[in-house]
Amino acid sequence: MRFDDNRLLPLLLGEHNAHLHYIEDILNVSIAHRGNELAIKGKAKDAKLAEVVLEMLWDKARRDQDISVGEVDAAIRFARGEKDHKPGTDSSSFFDEKAGFKVGSNKVVSPRSHNQKAYIEAIKKHDMVFGIGPAGTGKTFLAVAAAVEMYKAGEIDRMIFTRPAVEAGEQLGFLPGDLLEKIDPYLRPIYDALHELMPGEEVTKKMEKGDIEIAPLAFMRGRTLKNAFVVLDEAQNSTAMQMKMFLTRMGEGTRMVITGDPTQTDLPSGAVSGLKEAMTILQSVNEVAFIHFDESDVVRHKLVSKIINAYNTYEFRGSGKS
Repeated sequence: MRFDDNRLLPLLLGEHNAHLHYIEDILNVSIAHRGNELAIKGKAKDAKLAEVVLEMLWDKARRDQDISVGEVDAAIRFARGEKDHKPGTDSSSFFDEKAGFKVGSNKVVSPRSHNQKAYIEAIKKHDMVFGIGPAGTGKTFLAVAAAVEMYKAGEIDRMIFTRPAVEAGEQLGFLPGDLLEKIDPYLRPIYDALHELMPGEEVTKKMEKGDIEIAPLAFMRGRTLKNAFVVLDEAQNSTAMQMKMFLTRMGEGTRMVITGDPTQTDLPSGAVSGLKEAMTILQSVNEVAFIHFDESDVVRHKLVSKIINAYNTYEFRGSGKS
């Protein structure tokens, strides 16, 4: 393969050729780099996949968009074709600005799996979307990215992020400070996503101004949320009453995204999860979209999906023995 712009090659190759090494490891090929040429060696099918992956990444580099190992992993997923999708079908479109969320002049948050692509499309088309599945599938991060894009485009006035403050095997009482300081650790994943998508100083200023609000779910009671993008994270830990309360806060010009994993509920024994109940009650409402993720959508370190599979296998065997 020959590439015509040496200035962009570092984006494609990665630091110390990290992107090439990742492709070699996953696709079982070897890639030799010399000047502006790459030579791929391996089984015909694997070599072709590597070629498609590199073409996809080069297309992204030509748009002056950042490329991380995450994007390399995404390109491999799309080139292979997951589940019922055909390999390489419109693969480059997954890295197009229209397929993702533009959160900066040269920063586009692109889908990294087919379910993520469906999730992004649903958020753009529907006022209310449920993202359901295991940790690491990008549910919360993509919802925050959507909020940032719409805020910067002037489509909404505020970004509101909330989570139930349920004690997941911990006790709030031992934590120092007032109530807000005690619940801060529960909201930290949202802070992390915001700081990855926006400069830290900008996040602080927007919070002081009230354009960004991060609060526990209980603080939503009695409010009507207008012209806002609202994200309820870890929704499996909301009670049925809390979920109904939250969903009915929706006002004019507001979008809502609800994320959670029904299999990871930290509610007291016997309590009904608001997420599980909403999935049943709202399934016939056409204006509400439900996107389901699974282990194949995990976009964290490649070990995470293997860990999830290992635990699922262990739990399945354990239930069989009992």
